[in-house]
Amino acid sequence: MRANSIFNHILGPVMRGPSSSHTAASYRIAKTVCELFGEEIKLASFKFDTGGSYGQVYDRQGSDLAIACGLLGLKLEDERFFKALELAKERGLEIDFSVGKVEGDDHPNAVEIEVTAKGGRCLKFLARSIGGGLFVITRIDNLPVHITGEGYDLLVLMDQGSLPEVDRLLERDGWAIRDLRKSPDQDQVMLLAGSTRAVEDTFIEDLRGIPGVMKATCASLVFFPQAGEPLFRCAEEMVALAEKRGNSLGELAVEYESVLLDMRPEEVMAEMGRRLDIMSSAVERGLSDGDLPMQLLEPSAHRIFAAEREGRVALGGILTRAAARAMAAMHVNSAMGVVCAAPTGGSAGAIPGVIVTLMEERRLSREDAIRALFAAGAIGLIILNRGTFAAEEAGCQVEIGAAGAMAAAAVVEAVGGSVVQAADAAAISLQNTLGMPCDLVQGAVEIPCHTRNAVAASSAFINADLIMGGYRNPISLDETIDASISAGRSLPSELRCTARGGLATAPSARSLTRRK
Repeated sequence: MRANSIFNHILGPVMRGPSSSHTAASYRIAKTVCELFGEEIKLASFKFDTGGSYGQVYDRQGSDLAIACGLLGLKLEDERFFKALELAKERGLEIDFSVGKVEGDDHPNAVEIEVTAKGGRCLKFLARSIGGGLFVITRIDNLPVHITGEGYDLLVLMDQGSLPEVDRLLERDGWAIRDLRKSPDQDQVMLLAGSTRAVEDTFIEDLRGIPGVMKATCASLVFFPQAGEPLFRCAEEMVALAEKRGNSLGELAVEYESVLLDMRPEEVMAEMGRRLDIMSSAVERGLSDGDLPMQLLEPSAHRIFAAEREGRVALGGILTRAAARAMAAMHVNSAMGVVCAAPTGGSAGAIPGVIVTLMEERRLSREDAIRALFAAGAIGLIILNRGTFAAEEAGCQVEIGAAGAMAAAAVVEAVGGSVVQAADAAAISLQNTLGMPCDLVQGAVEIPCHTRNAVAASSAFINADLIMGGYRNPISLDETIDASISAGRSLPSELRCTARGGLATAPSARSLTRRK
């Protein structure tokens, strides 16, 4: 069973909005495909499944731009992102997008890819985006594979007679052969091997120098490499371990990530600090920039913040300001600005809204804010261990619902609550979002995503107060997560990020005019 990491899978990736599934993962898929192909691409064809989420929203959520960036070797944060398709044409790269039946994969975010080199050689790939920026390549030509970017992936095409020499070189450098497939119509072999060790340039050149080897390519790591074992996998284990050691949830999560990634605690604190800065910058930009180019909405977070300050709202206070800050981060996300998925792009507002509010209004120190983010990450670990962050699979409750639960635990951590209280605050938060659909209007991560992030940020404080004030939660976090995932997967596909149900079908929603 894969061990989930807070940096690799929960509070990340650092990405360009609006969607971790459709923007960040699309970029990662294209980049990995390009590296495995290893030749200059003339034509790249991407086919999204008719009945899935990709096919409905890929052109509205920047999947096409992200794919172009990945094929061009640009970073996702590169300012040329918005011109990526034009840049591809200038470089002689034709990228074709279509919607049709994707054979062999019924996942809602399945994509069939074919890349062709200038010399005519081509390879076919089957991939899927699985939520939170995570992806899996499941097939190369007719070879079943499992490529996730969590290690170095080596692809070798060769004559069968070259196999003994290739095998000797792989063994020398510690590569594990994952699969081997002989071509049915000719004496050729496709080999896939994996490693978590850094790859020397000379190794690839040595492979290519073996007679009969036609191709040797390597896809680089997408994530921090994992070197250790997880300290816990469920909430029951998490709580028991924290109580045994006398740790807060944030302290335990710092140790979890340090052990898993073989990094010093000060290193993981520094990396979380970098992500905190990105969250804070998104909130600041969203509150100060009234001209962010969204698709359906006009920026309103700055107006709400000003109205609260001037006493022009019904109640006001910290809850309203946290909500406005969460919306501000989502404005940046929708404008395809740089954000930190928390745990996804569609839920990238709630946790920043809460953490920035705690820092600015409760005078939470930077170090304590980082630990609060780790506490949020610990709850995310449990959710992902037991389920998914993909709204395409289980609705909005596993994106914004999960973010609200994580944020509630962060509040408890920030004010000195116990690990039991943090887990219970997360549990009742999830209980309040059970069955929430993903019904984004016109396929844009804006309506109702922005207000849901705002409400999740506000309710994080309420749920923390309820638990710390004496409410006794009768249903454990583990059981609540299981119920949430089960309810989400029972939703029809129309309510799972396809923009074909719920609010997305309201006449007013359909009649909205796009601003870009």
